Amino acid sequence: MTAEAGVNGKDKAAARGAGLKFFGIFPFPLCLGLVLFAASMAPSLIPRGWVLQGILAGLVMAIGYLIGRFGVSLWNALQIPPLARRWSVSLAGLASISSVGLLVWSLAMSANWQNSIRQRVDMEVVDGFHTGAIVFVALSVFLCLFLLGLGVQWVYDLLRSRLYRLIPRHSANTAGFILVVALLFILTRDGLVARTMDFLDSSYETAQELFATAPMPPEDGSLPGGPGSFVDWGAMGQPGRDFVLAGPDAAAITAFTERPAKDPIRVYVGRAQADDPEGRAVAALEELIRLGGFERGAIVVASPTGTGWLDPGGHDPMEFMLDGDVATVAVQYSYLQSPLALVFETNAGLDQATATMRAVYDHWRSLPSDSRPEFYMHGISLGAWSSMYSFDIFAMVNDPINGAFWAGPPFPSDLWQRAIRARNPGTPYVLPEVGTGKLVRFLSQYKGADRAVADWGILRVAFLQYASDPIVFYEPASLWRAPEWMREPPAADVSPDLIFVPVVTQLQLALDMALSTALPQGYGHNYVAEHYIDGWVEILQPTPWTGADTVRLKEICSLDWGLGCKN
Repeated sequence: MTAEAGVNGKDKAAARGAGLKFFGIFPFPLCLGLVLFAASMAPSLIPRGWVLQGILAGLVMAIGYLIGRFGVSLWNALQIPPLARRWSVSLAGLASISSVGLLVWSLAMSANWQNSIRQRVDMEVVDGFHTGAIVFVALSVFLCLFLLGLGVQWVYDLLRSRLYRLIPRHSANTAGFILVVALLFILTRDGLVARTMDFLDSSYETAQELFATAPMPPEDGSLPGGPGSFVDWGAMGQPGRDFVLAGPDAAAITAFTERPAKDPIRVYVGRAQADDPEGRAVAALEELIRLGGFERGAIVVASPTGTGWLDPGGHDPMEFMLDGDVATVAVQYSYLQSPLALVFETNAGLDQATATMRAVYDHWRSLPSDSRPEFYMHGISLGAWSSMYSFDIFAMVNDPINGAFWAGPPFPSDLWQRAIRARNPGTPYVLPEVGTGKLVRFLSQYKGADRAVADWGILRVAFLQYASDPIVFYEPASLWRAPEWMREPPAADVSPDLIFVPVVTQLQLALDMALSTALPQGYGHNYVAEHYIDGWVEILQPTPWTGADTVRLKEICSLDWGLGCKN
C-alpha cells in the first residue's frame, strides 16, 4: 500500500513537472513573444514599410521569447513549486489563444494604425499593409535569432562542461557565462562593429571627394581654399565646398531687400585639414580673420551634422535678413551620418565644437566691445548637440554672446534637457514655455517663438523642434517606462493611437531615428527654411524688418530638403 502510494505520488509529481514543462518551456515564452509581435504593429512616430515592420516584429518576438525563457529559468532556480497539471494546461491554452488572437487583431489594425501617422504628416494613406509578408519576414527573423541563440547556448554548454573538470559546478556555470559574454563582446566590437565602421567611414570619406579627387580650387582669393587661404581646398570635402560656394550673393540679397548688400562670408574647415580639433579650429580662426569676418555686423559659429553638412535652409535666410553683413564659420568633425556619429564618434563633435567655439569666442572677446560684431551660435541635429555642448555659460557670464538657434536637438543634449525640465507647469513637453520667454523659447511648424509674455533679454536662445522628430524625442528609459511626452495629448503630427509597451516602444523609437528623414518636409527630422525664418527673426531681431518681409522671404525660400533660398 505504501509502495503503491509512493509510486502514485511520483507519478503525480512527474505529471505536475510535465505540466510545468509544457507551460513554462514552450507556450509561455512563445506567447510572450507573440504579444510583443502584436504590440510592435502599433504606430510610433514614423510610418514603417512592411519589410522593416517584419524585421522589427521578428526582433521583438525573439526578445519576448528570451525574456520568457529567463522567467522560466528564474522560476526553476528559485525552486518555486510547480503548478498542478490541470492549471498549467488551462493557463497554457488560455495564453496561447489570447496571444494568437491579439496578434490577429493587431495585424488587421496595422493599416489603420500606419495611416493614423501618414494622414497627419501629409503622406498618402495605404489600403493594406501586406500582413502575410510581415508574418513571413517576422518568423524568418525570429528563426534566425532562435538558431543564433541555440549556437550561443551550445558554446556555453561546451565551455562549462570543460570547466566542470577543473572547478566546482556552480563556479563553472558562472565562469562559462562570463566567458561567453566576453567572447560575444570581442566578436562584435573588434569584428562586426569594427569592420562595419571601417567600411562606412571609408565609404563616406570617399564620397567627400578629398584631395586627389577634389575639383580644382577657386581662383578667387575671397573664398576659402583660394589663393592665400589658410584652408586646404582638397581637405574641405564636398559638404564644405557646397557650403562656401552656395548661398545668396550681394546681388540676390539686394534684389530682395532693395538695399545695398555684401557678399556673405562663409568659412569651412574639413576634418582632413588637421589631425586634432585644435588644429582645425586655429585654421578656421585664421581664415575668418583673413577674410574680414570680425569686421562684419555678425558672426555665426555653426556646427555641421555628422557628415559635415550644413542646412542651406538654416543659413540662407539669416544672410538675407542681415543684408549679407555676416560671416559664418564651421568645422567638420566626422564623415559619418549623424545617427552613426552620435553612437560611435560621440566625443568627436563635442571636442571639435568646443575647440572652434573657444578659438573664435576668445578672439571676439579680445576686440573692443563697441565695434565687434554680434555673436551667434547655430546647429542642426548632431550639430545642435555639439554646439550646445560648447556653450560655456561660465566663460560667457560677464561677456555673453547675443544668441543661439538650435534645430532638431538630439535627445542627449544636456542644455536642451535642462530647458525642458524648467518648463512652465501645464505647457507641453514637445513645445514648452520657459518662464516669461525672456531667455529661452521653443518653436515648431505650428507655433512660433513670438508667443512669449516678455521681451527678449540680452541673450536670446531658441529651439526649433517637431513633435514627430524621433532624434529629439527618443527616450532611453522607454525600455521600462513611457516617455513623458507620451503621457500628454498628442501633437498635431503625432498619431493618437500611439501606445507604450515596455521594450517594444524603445525599439520602435530606435527604428524611428533611423527613418527620421522618411517623412515629408516639415515633419520628422526634415527641418525647412520656412520655420528657420521664424526662429531667425526672433534671434537676430533684424532692422529694418517687417512681417511682410518675413512672408516674402518664405515665398522665395524652397521647402525642398537642402535647397535653401533661391537666389
